[in-house]
Amino acid sequence: MFEHLTPQKPDAILKLVQMYREDPRADKVDLGVGVYKDATGNTPVMRAIKAAEQQLWQDQTTKSYVGLAGDPGFSDAMIKLVLGDTIARDKIAAAATPGGTGAVRQAFELIKMARPDARVFVSNPTWPNHLSILDYLGMETVLYRYFDDETRGVDFDGMIADLKTARAGDVVLLHGCCHNPTGANLSAVQWQDVIAVLQETGAVPMIDIAYQGFGDGLEADAAATRAVAAAMPECLIAASCSKNFGIYRERTGILMMVANGTGKGVAQGTLAFLNRQNFSFPPDHGARLVTMILNDDALRADWMAELEEVRLSMLGLREQLARELQQRAGSDRFGFLAEHRGMFSRLGTTPELVMKMREEHGIYMVGDSRMNIAGLNAQTVPILAEAIIAAGV
Repeated sequence: MFEHLTPQKPDAILKLVQMYREDPRADKVDLGVGVYKDATGNTPVMRAIKAAEQQLWQDQTTKSYVGLAGDPGFSDAMIKLVLGDTIARDKIAAAATPGGTGAVRQAFELIKMARPDARVFVSNPTWPNHLSILDYLGMETVLYRYFDDETRGVDFDGMIADLKTARAGDVVLLHGCCHNPTGANLSAVQWQDVIAVLQETGAVPMIDIAYQGFGDGLEADAAATRAVAAAMPECLIAASCSKNFGIYRERTGILMMVANGTGKGVAQGTLAFLNRQNFSFPPDHGARLVTMILNDDALRADWMAELEEVRLSMLGLREQLARELQQRAGSDRFGFLAEHRGMFSRLGTTPELVMKMREEHGIYMVGDSRMNIAGLNAQTVPILAEAIIAAGV
């Protein structure tokens, strides 16, 4: 049997990590892996997480299973965080998942179960796992235009034109905020235009929101997701706690299903069924910590304060990099870096120039020129700026 297995294509980011580790240069810069790093290069455990863990260690009396959909308290807390009071709670089914990737996978499984012929419209570019999972599941994927390599902003006219080709029952995958991998977000007005197209075509929105709080703040980053969910009869939302709670390895995510035309019991039962087929009971440790933080005034306040520090740190790095490049280039052509939001930006350059920056300057970023802004610090920003200009980006 196993002799028929064929080698799988290596993960580009993991390959980049290995190359970085083997590079002996002291001034090398890692902008590949999508994790937040502080000024010392560490991915810290947030203060509120530490405090909640200590409290949990003292108070928890069992490690028994939770339900197939996870702890209902976690669902309630996350729905409140993401959707606020936009949708009545009795209209939303939800299930905990192993990370945001688990939520995305379960959403695609749900789509395939409900509408086997559905096409999934995905932005070009998007997070690589979206395409990988869709391909593995054998689901038809349609790319819609999103990033403009010339302006380094959103090709909105192209995006709308492509979304208008969707049919009723198709699914449009959207990034709730801090678009991965580009960092280029839609404006509030543009989101309303997207909603109008969804209503016109009858396509179902699926929103992946993994960076709430990293862009313009917790409430501002949730605004688009709330607007879409409120305007549409059906909506899927995959949310991750990895970044904004800093609990990457705890694998904490949730899939939400707004289904006004389906009884909540059917929707909730379907999510529980899908969990059972895939991994049975979802992880609880990270979800328990998130629930504690969101339901405790003091913990929540400390978490929000530290999250704001993280957001402002990344924004400061963006602004510093844009200034450094403006001084070296003598133009504002890199001003888009200060306008982008979240952990990532895409330079919009060629794989050849990305390789040149790596070979000549020790700058490690993904071949499509996606770079993790949080991989920088005040000392490495000038190194990156010099490499970008020297490479002729």
